[in-house]
Amino acid sequence: MSIDPRRVGVALAGYCAFLNLYAPQAILPSLADEFGVTAGQISAIMTAGTLSIAMTAPFTGAIADVLGRKLVITAAMVAVAVPTLLIALAPDVHWIVLWRFVQGLVLPPVFAVALAYIGDEWPAGEVASVAGTYMTGASLGGFSGRFITGVLTDLVGWRPAFASLALLTIVCAIGFGLMLEKERHFVRSEGIGASVRQMLRHIVNPKLVPIYAVGFGVLFNFIAVFTYVNFHLAAPPYLFTPSMLGLIFLSYLVGSGAVTLTGRAVALFGRRRFVLGVLAVWACGVAMLLATPLWIIMTGLVVCATCGLFCQSVSTGAVTATAKEGRSSAVGLYVSTFYVGGSVGASLPGLAWHFGGWPATVAMVLGMIAVMATIVAVFWTERPA
Repeated sequence: MSIDPRRVGVALAGYCAFLNLYAPQAILPSLADEFGVTAGQISAIMTAGTLSIAMTAPFTGAIADVLGRKLVITAAMVAVAVPTLLIALAPDVHWIVLWRFVQGLVLPPVFAVALAYIGDEWPAGEVASVAGTYMTGASLGGFSGRFITGVLTDLVGWRPAFASLALLTIVCAIGFGLMLEKERHFVRSEGIGASVRQMLRHIVNPKLVPIYAVGFGVLFNFIAVFTYVNFHLAAPPYLFTPSMLGLIFLSYLVGSGAVTLTGRAVALFGRRRFVLGVLAVWACGVAMLLATPLWIIMTGLVVCATCGLFCQSVSTGAVTATAKEGRSSAVGLYVSTFYVGGSVGASLPGLAWHFGGWPATVAMVLGMIAVMATIVAVFWTERPA
C-alpha cells in the first residue's frame, strides 16, 4: 500500500512542534539544581511557552484563513528553530523563560493551521484518521524532544542538546515543504476582519465551547503529570538521571501507536461515548501514579499518555467537523484554550506540590478529569463521525 505524502507532511508538522514544546521537561530537575531554584519556579520554563501559544493561536488561525495553509506552516517551522538555538545560548533561567515565550509565539502556525489543513483537504470521514496520524507525529516529537534532551544533557550538557533540536527542526521544515502539497480546497477569507468575526462566532458556538473546555483539561493534565513526575522520580528512592527521565516518555510511543485507532473507535462508539470511556480509564491511570513500585508508576504513565492522546485526537477532529467555516480560527481558539490549560497545569499544580507533594498533585489531576467528564456528559453534543 502506497504512503500518502500528505500524511507524512502532517505528521512532520506535529513532530516539529512537539519536539520543541516539551523538550525541557526531562531536564527540569537538573536545571533547577544548576540555577538554584525550586520546582515551582523552574516550571515557568513550561508556562512561558504554553502561555504565549495561548495568546497568539486564535490570531494565527485568522491570518492563515487569509494567506493560506502551507505557506504559514512552512515559515513557522523554520522560524521556531531560532529561539530553540537561542535557548542553548541563554546565560540564566530568565533568558530561557524569555526564549521559551518567543518560541511559543511561532509554534501555533504549525499545529493550529495543520489541523485546519486536515479539515479542509480530507473527506469528513477521514478527518479523525488523519488527525490520528498528526497526533502520532506529535507524540513521537514529544518523546524525541524529551529523550534527546535528557540523553544529551547527561553526555554533553543541556546547551548542545537544544542546539541539536534546532538543527532537527530545520530538517523537519525541509521535509514538510517537500511532502505537503499546496492546499486544494482552501477558501480564502474575505480579510482579517472577516476572519476575526468568524472567530467571535466560534467563541459563542454552544457546540464548540464544550470541546474547547475539554481541550483545556487535556493539556492541564498532561503538563501537570509529565512535569511534576520528573521531580517525583528524581528524588529518593528513585533518583532518576536526566537520561532516565527522558526514557519515561517512551509512554508516548505506546500512546502514538494506539491513537491511530481513533477513527475506528469514533465510528464504533461515537465521540461523546468514547471520550467518556477514555476519561474513566485515564482516572484509573492517574491513580496508579500514587503507587510505590516503579513498574506500576510507569504503567500509569502509559495509560495517561494514551488516554490524553485519544482525547486530543477526538477533540481536534470534533472542532474541524463542527466548524463549517473559518476552520483555522476555530482550531486556533481550540489551541488557545488547550494551551491556557497547559499554562495553568504547569503553575497551579506547583502550589499543590509545594503544600502536599506528589499526592496533592495527583489529586488535582483527578479533580480535573472529573470536571472534564461532567462537561462531556452534560454539554457535548454528539456529531456524526
